[in-house]
This record gives sequence, structure tokens and C-alpha cells, in this order.
Amino acid sequence: QGPLSHRNYLINGAMAVAQRGTSEVNVSSNKYANAPDRWKFEGNNCGTYTVSQSTESPDGFGYSYKFDCTTANTSLSGTEVLDFEQRIEGKNLQSFAKGTSSAKEFALSFYVKTNKTGTYVVLLLDGDNARMCGKTYTVSNTNWNRYTLIYPADTSGAFTNDVNLSLSVKFVLVAGPSFQSGTLATTWASAANGNSRVGQLNFADNTSNEWHITGIQLEVGPVATPFEHRGYSDELARCQRYCWVTKYISAAQIAMGTSWNADSVGGVIHLPVPMRADPQMT
Repeated sequence: QGPLSHRNYLINGAMAVAQRGTSEVNVSSNKYANAPDRWKFEGNNCGTYTVSQSTESPDGFGYSYKFDCTTANTSLSGTEVLDFEQRIEGKNLQSFAKGTSSAKEFALSFYVKTNKTGTYVVLLLDGDNARMCGKTYTVSNTNWNRYTLIYPADTSGAFTNDVNLSLSVKFVLVAGPSFQSGTLATTWASAANGNSRVGQLNFADNTSNEWHITGIQLEVGPVATPFEHRGYSDELARCQRYCWVTKYISAAQIAMGTSWNADSVGGVIHLPVPMRADPQMT
């Protein structure tokens, strides 16, 4: 049902771009780590991890995103949680026709390899309308496997046509009892913690646990097609809309701008692509 190109609504699904760096230790709370771009660690009392751009990958891919548990949490309580997340802006989601009588299904596919077998949840969260839909996949061996999840169309709640967050794709690794007190919402429903991650195993229960993922694709319709491999320069430009890391701007270069007075100098930095919003410099 979709086009031959531009099928994948996720960015950096093959984990090829890692502008910040390729590995970070002691990650335990919300951040975009030194690991593949666009993918966010969302955690609360979920253990501690080394995350990295790993060269361990299935045939046809060069990289994966790796989670390595380094501090365990064997007894979960309350709202302890770990999601591996990408956020998508509304302007990029209009083809799903969500909230209309022509609403389309969501086809999500990905490759996972882990030594922690069992049931995992993947949650789609509509931030515009506080709606959600979850599906599970079961890992039964320690090999690379491709998984496909088809989420139903939703005729309620349109995605706002702007550059702000509309949809979060959340691969769940840890979920405390507050997120598993009800029944998993496998059709679109109002967002409720208790129905959001039911059945999720505890990936944080052992420091030997490792989880790799790559080849992540979200597309319109009821069928998951083969992964859309984009060129590195195309994927980098998509990532640079949200984050641009450069080593080539020095204070001296910025100071070659216009001096307004003894204390103020204005300079120009040329960004490689238009950014989603006014950037904050770090």
C-alpha cells in the first residue's frame, strides 16, 4: 500500500549514524546517549547499562544498538521502567490518516538478538490525543530474528500536523507493577499506565543480560516490507534535523563575526540542514 521509497517513518533504524559517540557506560536515566542517533534511553530505577553502537548485526546490516546490563534490579516496584524510544513529529505521520475514516494500520518490523528470552512489549503512544496501543513479541532463542507487529488503524484522534511530538515508538525492556496491573491494550485506547506494558519480562534481573536491535521500520499498511536501506548521507541529514555535532567550530572562528561592543561578538554558524526547532548549544 505504500511507496517504493520513503516507506520507513523511523530515522536511523539501521543504527548507522552515531554523532555523539559509539558507547557510554553507567546509563540509568533519560537521555540520548553516546550511541546511535534518534534513539532515546527512557529509564526510571531500571538498573544501569552500557549502551553502544555494536558491530554485531544480522546479515545485510552493519550495526545494532546494544544494551548491556551492568547493575541489576531483581525486584521491580512502582513505576520502574525502561523504554527504548524514538519520537516522531506530526508532519511526518499524516499518511497514516489517523483520526479519520480512512485511517491506516501501522506495520512495525525489526531484528532482535538477546540472551534474555521471553515476552517483550512494544508500545505506540499517541502524544497528541493520549491514546496507546501495545503488541508483544516472544524471543525463544538467542539468534537474530526478525519480528513483525501490525497495529490496527485508529479512527479516533488525528496527529497534529506540526513539528512537535505526535507518536512515540517504545520498545519496552523493564516495566514495574504500576505498568502491568491491568490488561494490555492491543487495540487503540486511552493511555493508562496499568494497561501499557502488561506481560513484559524484567530485562534488568541479571548483569549477564544483553539485547541488540536493528533494522527497525515503521510503515503504513497491514504488511511489513523488507527494510528500506537508505544511504548514509541521507540518514545523517535526517538525524541532523534534531542534533548536529561538529568538531570544527572554535571560539576564534565564531569571534570572526561582528563586534557589537567590548563584550559582544556576533557570528554565523551554517547548519547542514534546517533544524526542527531553534537549537540549544552544548
